[in-house]
Amino acid sequence: MKNLRYYLQVIDPHRRGASNKPHFSGRGLRIYSMVLIMVLAGYSCEEFFDPTQELVRYENDMFADWDEYRSAEMGLYALQQKLVDQLVVLGELRGDLLEVTDFASQDLIEVNNFSIRKDNPYASPVNFYKLIIAANKLIHHLSTVHPEVLDKNAPITNFDRLYGEAMCMRTWAYFNAVRIYGEVPYIHESLYTVEEIEAYINSSSEYVVSEYINFAPDGYYNDTIRDTTIVIEKRFMNEKNVILTFTDQLENNIKAVGINHSLNNGDDTWQVTVWNDYARHALLGQMYMFDQNYSMAVEHFDHIMYNNTSETSNILFGLDNKFAKAKWRNIFTSLDPCEHIYMIWFGKSYKQTNGLQKMMGVTPNDYMVKPTAASIQNWESIWNNPVYYKDFSNPLKSRVIEPGIPGDFYRGYGVSYQYFRDGIELTSDDVQDMLLKKMDGNIVEVQLLMERVDAVATKYEINKDPFAQDANYTVFRAAGIHLYAAEIYAVWKHIYGGLTTTPRIRMNTSLNILNDGSYNSNTSQLGVRGRVGFADGDEAVNIDNIVYIHDPVSNQITGYIDFTNQPDLQMRYMLDKILQERAMEMAFEGERFYDLIRIAKRLDDPSYLAEKVAAKFKDPVMRENIYNKLLNEENWYVNYF
Repeated sequence: MKNLRYYLQVIDPHRRGASNKPHFSGRGLRIYSMVLIMVLAGYSCEEFFDPTQELVRYENDMFADWDEYRSAEMGLYALQQKLVDQLVVLGELRGDLLEVTDFASQDLIEVNNFSIRKDNPYASPVNFYKLIIAANKLIHHLSTVHPEVLDKNAPITNFDRLYGEAMCMRTWAYFNAVRIYGEVPYIHESLYTVEEIEAYINSSSEYVVSEYINFAPDGYYNDTIRDTTIVIEKRFMNEKNVILTFTDQLENNIKAVGINHSLNNGDDTWQVTVWNDYARHALLGQMYMFDQNYSMAVEHFDHIMYNNTSETSNILFGLDNKFAKAKWRNIFTSLDPCEHIYMIWFGKSYKQTNGLQKMMGVTPNDYMVKPTAASIQNWESIWNNPVYYKDFSNPLKSRVIEPGIPGDFYRGYGVSYQYFRDGIELTSDDVQDMLLKKMDGNIVEVQLLMERVDAVATKYEINKDPFAQDANYTVFRAAGIHLYAAEIYAVWKHIYGGLTTTPRIRMNTSLNILNDGSYNSNTSQLGVRGRVGFADGDEAVNIDNIVYIHDPVSNQITGYIDFTNQPDLQMRYMLDKILQERAMEMAFEGERFYDLIRIAKRLDDPSYLAEKVAAKFKDPVMRENIYNKLLNEENWYVNYF
């Protein structure tokens, strides 16, 4: 767990990011290891040696010095790590980009088929409970023992930054849980165990906490203990409630977020592996966006989008040359403050792993889920250097002069997915040759090239040995925020540019974010597509009154759509292009199903989600059943409560 990473760095100065603190003896290592284990188990020192002690020992003895606060902080991140498999499975396998293989477990098949039993481990809210309980404890302790964290006029200390981390962690847990379950129980700070939460949920209307220990300083004694009986009214929160409640807390109740550990260990990548103020802005912007409060979402995203005061040659959170083209894959092999806003860190050498590589990889891994045909087509039907002749006055005369070269080989093949035949991967040259033959109509040769070939999602095993199982998990990164912003400007009608009359959308701003980054005065910006070489000329996404439909295999024009005087249809088309770009840029990172939910709600059209998800099912009866099931929004959520 992550606090083990910290203590090993402190103890062994030869490890990555080692601090200048004194080297501990073997005895010191054992003591710190014991404290660490007790913290993560939720026990204090005296509880460990005397199991009959009550919970008061956690409050009274837990935080004797800053190292114990530090350990409690890292305990929260260890609990967050335990949610990663669940977040990816529920966020991707219910979408249209991943599907199960013949080797899938029954639990994964249930998720894929929207038939999740309550005892399915991916349905369980227990790890959310544990994270919220731990965050509640730390928040309560800091606000009572260090009440200055609530005083906006008091100087900012590490206690304020730690308080901000815990508040962000709790908000993130509630928001992700409500996106999964549709509604979540409000967990009062007096509920200290999973068993108490379950009893509270199963109660009729009120739940009595018969023995709650409140530890708080008063004017005479700094460790006053009060026995309190609390009666809790059972309350569930829907997404709207969660967003209103916790955006208010993150906006108004914290002064700072994120302890700068790099000051001690000299490793500046630590700042992206703990909650920080940019991550707070990203989380707030995301929540406001899901609530369709676009003005507030943009206010927070702007802190990331317009961050041009970098001390290096690269733009902080700017889509510039640092991860351009072939370097794009390095996003998933490194921690970098220019792209990563907040990552959940894993390290096999510290016994911190996840199941993503095992789930997706081939031998010796389990290969239980794989990319869908639709996800692969997104990458294989993008064209480099096409040339079109467009006659908008007579669209039937428009034609393709040069189809270009098919395939996104920077984000797609060899990075996000690969083809394997009998356990051996096809080379990029093989796949390029296959796409060109397919474009030319050489079907027999294509069939020979692709015989016994299956696709594998490889994003979590780039540059890793087959047994690593420790890929980092992206919570927020720069490209994701840019794509959120492009989506907002495509739908948000507001007054801008000195206008005082009719609100309008900013379609050109949306296109500039998506294509070449010219929304920003910083000329180093390349845009989402431009960063990987698809923003020049006819490569770029354009929204004219006439938009042409192209065959995904040959790139020839097969028809057109006339958007003249149809702004709603034009907006829907733009949203679809942005969602397609998110599929290429953000595939398998845990957000796809919630992207579909967000767009379907924005369009007030459940069929938008139902059609895309159902299309991955090859059996026509199953496809129709899933489509009809997903027309009912209640079936978008795990029916647990």
